[in-house]
Amino acid sequence: MNDLLVLALLVVVVLVGSALCSGVEAALLTANPVRIHELATRPHPVRGARRLEQLRQRLARTLAVLVIANNGFNIFGSLMLGAYATRVFEQRGVEGVALPMFSVGLTVLVILLGEILPKALGSRLALPVALSSALPLHWFGVVMTPLVLLLEKMLPAITRENEINTDENEIRLLARLGSQRGQIEADEAAMIAKVFQLNDLTARDLMTPRVAAPTLAASTPLDGVRGTLLANHAPWWVVLGEEVDEIVGVASRERLLTALVEGQGQLTPSQLSETVEFVPEMIRADRLLTGFRRNSGGVRVVVDEFGGFVGVIGAEAVLAVLAGWWRRTQGPSLEAPP
Repeated sequence: MNDLLVLALLVVVVLVGSALCSGVEAALLTANPVRIHELATRPHPVRGARRLEQLRQRLARTLAVLVIANNGFNIFGSLMLGAYATRVFEQRGVEGVALPMFSVGLTVLVILLGEILPKALGSRLALPVALSSALPLHWFGVVMTPLVLLLEKMLPAITRENEINTDENEIRLLARLGSQRGQIEADEAAMIAKVFQLNDLTARDLMTPRVAAPTLAASTPLDGVRGTLLANHAPWWVVLGEEVDEIVGVASRERLLTALVEGQGQLTPSQLSETVEFVPEMIRADRLLTGFRRNSGGVRVVVDEFGGFVGVIGAEAVLAVLAGWWRRTQGPSLEAPP
């Protein structure tokens, strides 16, 4: 075979090997780990997803294998090509001109076709490239295990495992960037930010304070509070006993008005009330929302550390935060938003 053709084939092998290592490395570093985890945990996982997730859990080890292979093509391959090219050009008597030109040309090709272009393509097509290369990379890593274990003994940082993690600030930032790029709606990004706000608010921040809470005396007949019920549209009323801070229960306005329409005005609010649920004033709004999700009926009576009645809060007060209706400077109402 023509020695120049052999030299050209060897150049192609070095460039292809370097390009594959560079492209896969870029894909592994660029692929979204959350997306990979989602593909791997499906009932029917995408081909290569589980293996890829395993490789990313030991990312330092995987990158060490790729770096060894890449530098094997770039450094060792280039040295061998240089030695072979020297012999070929000496046999043809053109080593004085051809060898420097070959060295410069090979360097440019390695930089462009072995590094820059494959890394750009690997970053652009990160997920499909990473998935398709997961299995070959795994077996290549198995072959390289003795060398990798030796490196891990010398460099303990290689053994560190990578876990998928994030925090509140990162999720807020991702939601904002997604909204700016049009990948999610602006109102969705705003609601994501408000979800995190729930953990910063308490029942005390959202409740209707006692002085503004709609209350009824437990022993007063409905006929005696007819005007109050018609004038105030609060959906729930706190029924108070004769003792200080004695809460008999809570009664819905709908049930009270129904009793009046049916001619049962002699009944008292205590007879139409429901069992009351108490919550501490410092309970977080997200925990409060969880409680309403389990039992959405009624309102909660807010008490202080001494068990004293300080206010009432309904599910709509917590949902108003998510909807953007609530403002810290303005206390919420028990009335449903218009």
